[in-house]
Amino acid sequence: MSSAATNDDVRQDDRERDALLNALSSKWKRFSRQELHLLKSSDDLVAQIVARYGVEQVDARRDVDALLDGRILSARKDSALAR
Repeated sequence: MSSAATNDDVRQDDRERDALLNALSSKWKRFSRQELHLLKSSDDLVAQIVARYGVEQVDARRDVDALLDGRILSARKDSALAR
């Protein structure tokens, strides 16, 4: 795979993650953008929601799963574009 194709893939992944983080910040406004960027998984998000909002884990999981709608929340990949 060429470097240009790889960079395009990274950019697309970054755009998708940013769109997801925007949706998360709209739903859960008590999280800063930085805190959302540090999330590593949906389990991490659920734990943070339980701690921050004091809701039951099952309720937080239901809300996270509904918002993710099949998308996967994973840690951001380091981009070669930043070099």
